[in-house]
This record gives sequence, structure tokens and C-alpha cells, in this order.
Amino acid sequence: MILRSIRISFCIVLAAAALSVSAFAQSSSNSDPLIPGREKNEQPKTIKEYLAKQRTEKDKKDHEELLKRAEEAAVLSEELETAFTKNNQLTAADQVKLDSLEKLVTKIRKNLGADDDDEEIEEMPKNAVAQPKAASSLEQAFNELKDMTGILVDEVKKTTRFTVSAMAIQTSNSVLKLVRFLRFRK
Repeated sequence: MILRSIRISFCIVLAAAALSVSAFAQSSSNSDPLIPGREKNEQPKTIKEYLAKQRTEKDKKDHEELLKRAEEAAVLSEELETAFTKNNQLTAADQVKLDSLEKLVTKIRKNLGADDDDEEIEEMPKNAVAQPKAASSLEQAFNELKDMTGILVDEVKKTTRFTVSAMAIQTSNSVLKLVRFLRFRK
């Protein structure tokens, strides 16, 4: 009988030791995140949540790129205006900048949600606020290009990743119109 009670107490001690070791192992492994660099609370619970989070991060990145493109377009237009007033003509490097400006504004326009048709550029409403003035000389056209690009930057800064700005699209149309006028006018 004594031998039996010793065996039972020995089994109880072993069982208690095993439970404490397994409980310790579970608590330490649960506190470690599955993905390094993330907190446990940050991990999405479902695939839908994960995809939504990825979409949100992509939208934020796209909007930041849109803002950078707008700033770059403003810098290019200012450089073009300065180069033209200095030389009174466009150099080959200035032509490349003009082409880059057109590509940037086209990307901005597309990211703002405008269609890729060039028909919209031609059929802009006359009552839009951001209309280019009639440029009688190249110097006026470059000044207007710089001003319109500044307006475009302001309009893009007003947008969020949740909005579509018709005013920014119209302004980008005006900038494209001026760029094409300057490119073909030389």
C-alpha cells in the first residue's frame, strides 16, 4: 500500500511538472509574432482583412507618388520657363524636359481618374476656372505653363486617396494643352 501511494504521488508530481512545462512553452510561443517585425495584435485575422490592409497601403503609396509627380512637374515647368527666358529658345535638353513634363502630367491625369482619351482635352468647358489664357507668344505660354502647373500642384495637394478632383483633371488638361502647343510651336 505504501508503495502504491508513492507511485501515485510520483505520478502526480510528474503530471504537475509536465503541465507547468507545457503551459510555459505555450505562453512563450504565443507571445512571439508569426511574422518577424510585427506585433501579435497587428496580424489580420482573415485573408479579407489582409487584402484590405494591402489595398490600403497600396492606395497610400499611389497617392504619395501622385504628389511627388505633381511636385516634379512644377519643378520641370519652372526650369523650362527659366531656360526660355534666358535663351529665348528651346534647346534639345529643354525639349526632353518638355516631353518628360507631358508624360508626368499624363500620368497625373490618369491617376486622378481621367480617361485616356485626348478628346476630353479638346472639349474642355469654357467656364472652367483653370483655363489657360490665349498665349500670343512663347514667353507668355511658358509663363502660363508655370502658373497652370502651380495650380495643378495645389489641386493635387487638396485631393485625398478617396477623392476624384474634376478641377485637378481640368487643370491637367490645360497643362497638357500648353505643353503640346509649346512642343509643336518650337
